[in-house]
Amino acid sequence: MEQQEEEEGEALISELKRQMDNEDLDPEQKIMLLNNGLNKVLNSAAFQKNSGLLTRMKAQLYHSGILRLGVRLLSQHPIRPQGNWSATATLAHLISSCCVGAEPGRHSETFLTLFLPSVMDGLLSLANQLKSQVEGLSLFRKVMDSVGWLLSAHTHLTVQVFSSTQYEQIQLCDDITVSLLCIQMWIQTCTVSSKFLSDLSDDAILLLLEEAVCQLAHSSDAAVGGASISLILLMARGLELRLPSLKLNFKGLDRLLEKDWRGRGFDQDVDQLVAIIQSEKPVTNQLEESTERVRAASVIQATWRSYQTRRRVKNLNRAVSTLQRRYRSRRRHEQEQQEAQRQKEELKYQVCVRRQQARRSFHQRQLRLLQLLPPEQVQPYLEECKRRAAIVIQSFWRGFRERRRYKNTLRHALRQKDIQEQAARTLQRAVRRFLEKRAPAKVPFLVPLWIGQEGLTDSRRAELQQQVDNYISVHRSSRVSPEECVSLHQEVQL
Repeated sequence: MEQQEEEEGEALISELKRQMDNEDLDPEQKIMLLNNGLNKVLNSAAFQKNSGLLTRMKAQLYHSGILRLGVRLLSQHPIRPQGNWSATATLAHLISSCCVGAEPGRHSETFLTLFLPSVMDGLLSLANQLKSQVEGLSLFRKVMDSVGWLLSAHTHLTVQVFSSTQYEQIQLCDDITVSLLCIQMWIQTCTVSSKFLSDLSDDAILLLLEEAVCQLAHSSDAAVGGASISLILLMARGLELRLPSLKLNFKGLDRLLEKDWRGRGFDQDVDQLVAIIQSEKPVTNQLEESTERVRAASVIQATWRSYQTRRRVKNLNRAVSTLQRRYRSRRRHEQEQQEAQRQKEELKYQVCVRRQQARRSFHQRQLRLLQLLPPEQVQPYLEECKRRAAIVIQSFWRGFRERRRYKNTLRHALRQKDIQEQAARTLQRAVRRFLEKRAPAKVPFLVPLWIGQEGLTDSRRAELQQQVDNYISVHRSSRVSPEECVSLHQEVQL
């Protein structure tokens, strides 16, 4: 049964190797194919009862060269789309899982000294690319977990991590989340492997302490500071006999903790770390302590100035690139405008030249025709040409004069219309004001006094009727007949 399971695993590895040797596949297709193949091999070996089958399958993956191909794909630097970043991060996780627990046998020295450092370089290179992506923080966390998982099994890679230029670029990142994930990766590595700290050399421990202390000195974020203090406390508990000799390199750390990290939500951890530091503090005189403070201040200032200089140089390169790009764009725009103006002037010149050539050709042809005419017909022909030219000139002049007259007339009419409208507005405004002033003095109009009032005699009524008739006879309406006026008057009297 065990032999059959191992043969099935070897068949899967052979099939995966055959598929990966296909040169028609691009890197993206190889990454997807490698992810599916490694998942099948690891899952089939993990679900078996034989505990040593998984180890043998990992060693077989290394011997077949599949893991080397995966590391080569990780080390590439194309501009990948978001989906391919996720597939690459999954490949990094699978390769780190294959490297943990693998026993390559007689090739162990090559595996430890050559292959594992290349795997670590590929993981750090991928993490360095993911830190600058817009949505790559979750994938960055996944890759850093793979780095920590590999470090927990192979502690000799710790020095390589700190000496790597890729990890240095990750440390120089201004994103607080990236710094926090790096510290959490070291905390998880120390927690998962109980022998991780004890297997580290003094140089590796010193580099790890420098990582935590630099974060305390440069960062002001509470999460980063709390994680750095937790990492130092974890190392202090795991390295009780080796830590006092290393603490001499970080004098003034207790004062930094008291000054910058007190009252940030983790005072208990700060108190524990300060107590650990001051418990082994050597007794020195005032002069030596002052000298150490000056030296520490100089180191901090030099580190800060170098950090500022690196940032300034980085921003300067970006600013110079932007300035050069804008200058080139402006110069290209000016050149395009000059070229367009030159073409426009050249076209105008060509039009003028062609018109002049056409006139010259016309006059030459006319001269040749005159030479063909008899002498007695030349003078009448010239007179006819003068007459036609005069007609053309007169027609153009009359047209110009009429257009100018029309424009003047239209302009005068518009001006008169504006004046009339302004005068009408002025009169209407004056009338409205006059009526507004007279409105309070008006008496409400009631029923006419002469209708139904006592005192109006028949003689008076006849006199008024006579006056109305006289007015109507004098001021006759052009639109209403006299009979209609009389009937209307009678209707009103009723």
